[in-house]
Amino acid sequence: MKYRINIIVVLSLMIAFISCQEKAVKKEIAVKTIEKKEASAIANIKKASLNIEGMTCEIGCARTIQSKLSKTDGIKSAKVDFDKKTGVVEYDANKISEKQIVAAVEKIAGGDLYKVTDIKTTE
Repeated sequence: MKYRINIIVVLSLMIAFISCQEKAVKKEIAVKTIEKKEASAIANIKKASLNIEGMTCEIGCARTIQSKLSKTDGIKSAKVDFDKKTGVVEYDANKISEKQIVAAVEKIAGGDLYKVTDIKTTE
């Protein structure tokens, strides 16, 4: 009998404890992301022709340079011709300069292989 009373008391306390708890309220927080507008909303697209020295193969060198340049911020497109040892790059002059393009080419593969000997810009 004492055993039953203890069980009833424990169950009653558990029910009272559970029913008196405040329910957890989930709060949702709305986060607004604000896009950073560029100083100039209009892109200043230019085209540059580069003479690239140091390429020894089409796939390993020319394609690597083309791929790395294409992934560079501010460069819209890049095409490297192994046979002519040239590259043509379309870029946004508001985001990247000619010097930065030359530096990007020359730092590929550790900076020891490729050298830009001439760069000509057209609009």
